[in-house]
Amino acid sequence: MSAQDTKAAIEELRRRYEQLKAAGDNMAPRALPPLTAPGAGLPKAADILHREIIPGGWYWTAHLKRGQGLTLINTDATPGVSLFCWNAADTSERYNSADTVKVQWTAEIRRGRVLFSDMGRIMFSLVEDSCGAHDTIVGGSTPQSNQRRYGDAALRSTRENLLLAAGKHGLGVRDLAPVITFFAPVSVGAEGKLGWRDGVVKPGDMVGLRAELDLIVALSNCPHPLAPGGSFAPRPVEVLIHTLPEAAADDACRTASAEAVRGFENNALYLRG
Repeated sequence: MSAQDTKAAIEELRRRYEQLKAAGDNMAPRALPPLTAPGAGLPKAADILHREIIPGGWYWTAHLKRGQGLTLINTDATPGVSLFCWNAADTSERYNSADTVKVQWTAEIRRGRVLFSDMGRIMFSLVEDSCGAHDTIVGGSTPQSNQRRYGDAALRSTRENLLLAAGKHGLGVRDLAPVITFFAPVSVGAEGKLGWRDGVVKPGDMVGLRAELDLIVALSNCPHPLAPGGSFAPRPVEVLIHTLPEAAADDACRTASAEAVRGFENNALYLRG
């Protein structure tokens, strides 16, 4: 293929992308719910089924039933808590970061958005969110990123933590894929350069998720690869499993966009068996 043909093919792909994006933008929600007010959105004590502290650098894993809530409380503004999940009934179905971004036409995953599986179904809905700054692009830390960032590949990383978490459920490296990292204000510049927005994550920030399938969940409390600072000093986070009211027919996450509606239709077909 000549250089001219290659250029023409690239331009055609770009034209098609812009066409699809415009269609997606036209179907995007006119207004997502506002961010959760500081100190609001937390479950009542009577609704909490399990409460645990994840020490800095460590991981946590659990089973969630469909309809249960998972709340993360970032008490000390640690820079990043990564999440990955699997369908508990069929672990070949798992969270898909690329589809979560692509299907919703945005990398800004915040309150009112959903997390898609690689089967086009909804795994989690973001029902509360006081931060609104979460990373779906870069992924979690690895021994290699720790070596570059801190000069020590032996420090705990999200990659190694998730391997340990997966092993608790008979899963392994082939069952892992890119994560979503909450409390990670990654920015994308005009030229595509990734950066970190200082001062965005505040002590006490929280994220509230609703499980839309029975799930196996894994969390890693390790700093995001782009987090500022030259020392490895992740701080504890609190995780809550709790009950939630049944989602209403006009639930914001279920109705925010045509893509979300289709995702929940896929859930309903799957759950009917």
